[in-house]
Amino acid sequence: MSENRDVQAEQESAADETVQATEDAQVEVEVAEGEQAPLDENAQRIYELETALSEAQATIKEQQEGVLRARADAENARRRADGEVEKARKFALERFAGELLPVIDNLERAIEMTDSEDEAVKPLLEGVEMTHKTFLSTIEKFGLSLIDPQGETFNPDLHQAMSMQESADHAPNTVMAVMQKGYQINGRLLRPAMVMVSRAPSGGVDTQA
Repeated sequence: MSENRDVQAEQESAADETVQATEDAQVEVEVAEGEQAPLDENAQRIYELETALSEAQATIKEQQEGVLRARADAENARRRADGEVEKARKFALERFAGELLPVIDNLERAIEMTDSEDEAVKPLLEGVEMTHKTFLSTIEKFGLSLIDPQGETFNPDLHQAMSMQESADHAPNTVMAVMQKGYQINGRLLRPAMVMVSRAPSGGVDTQA
């Protein structure tokens, strides 16, 4: 009987120890879970903040790119508008200058055909010459420039050859005579000069003799 009681006592003691160990383990788990919970919440909050920051930065970058694109588009539109205005201005100026060329031609013909030795017409000639000079000076202020290539090498970009003539006194392709002067406006050809161009003699003339 004594042995049975001892065995029973040992069993009860072991059971108590098991129960205590289980309770201690549960307490440790609860403590560990209690410690880990705030850490998990902080990590989640940091993750959410980082995600929100990344999204905000992406939005700002996209908005900045949109502003830059809009600014570039506005600048391109302004340049195109300025170009169109400049083209319109030059085109209008070219047409206006083209209408003035016959007036200049007529003044020059009047000067060429007037007898400068005739005292009766000399005052009139001086008036025409002054008008011609003033007229040219005025239109030059707006970019009109004269093309008078007498004695120069023929340039097909600026000159229009009306005829060619053999000449032992001029190098080939030299402008021997200007039949009508040409004009440029702002570096653009308005009217080519009409010229007579020299060519080499066909008989092989010795120009050094």
